Amino acid sequence: MEIKINDDFDLKKIVDSGQCFRPKEIEPGLFRFIVGENILHIGKRGENIFEADCSAADWERVWKNYFDLETNYSEIRRDIKNFATGKPYEKILHDATNFGAGIRILKQEPFEMLVSFIISQRKNIPAIRSSVEKICARFGRRVGEVNLFPRLEEISFATLDDLTGLGLAYRKNYIKDALEKISGGAIDLTALKNFSDEELVEKLKTIRGVGDKVANCVALFAYHRVDRAPVDVWIKRAIDEDFHGENIFEVFGKNAGILQQYIFYNKRTNK
Repeated sequence: MEIKINDDFDLKKIVDSGQCFRPKEIEPGLFRFIVGENILHIGKRGENIFEADCSAADWERVWKNYFDLETNYSEIRRDIKNFATGKPYEKILHDATNFGAGIRILKQEPFEMLVSFIISQRKNIPAIRSSVEKICARFGRRVGEVNLFPRLEEISFATLDDLTGLGLAYRKNYIKDALEKISGGAIDLTALKNFSDEELVEKLKTIRGVGDKVANCVALFAYHRVDRAPVDVWIKRAIDEDFHGENIFEVFGKNAGILQQYIFYNKRTNK
């Protein structure tokens, strides 16, 4: 079906933005996204025009929400530029916001995001993707050309031996702890939707190996808490080098997580 999107929407930037590890460009200009059992192939066909291999009902039911299409990102970019006006880092924010135009915060599945960002610690993005795909191949169900990310019940039984050989190293202990806490009811990922930002982050940090960065990534990319701005090595470098030690994300406040994505994408891509 043909879809018209009159806002920032760049599939390659979304895939390369560091927020997701399974979406990929499977051939030039054609991208594949997976949500639960739903698989989408989508590509740009003209100015603001995209072609997707899903029904209109599925676009409305799954993908419109997944791509956060109810939010006006071009307006948020204007807010960032207004925020930057007259500040010493005005040009840096303008450049990063322009360079990242098209990124959107995907609304992803909490269990997948939790496991993925536990894996992300001290790994580069290709290595994270590799481990996530190995988990899907070992525990997930095969649908068409892809292995789905495993549901909790498909991986909850996994032992440390089962998690060996997936490129996880010490992180398999953290994943095992997460599986035990979720399966045992100590953490209810669905109930976390009703927690405040602070409560959500603190609850996630009760999982072994989950610190501020991982918890805030899960809050932002799984629970769409767009005021949360995870601080990883690239954002720490931006704060130190570009903003002279000032955490501008705390100052910016609302939609700080979207600003964080522009800064992260710019810093990492143009390293």
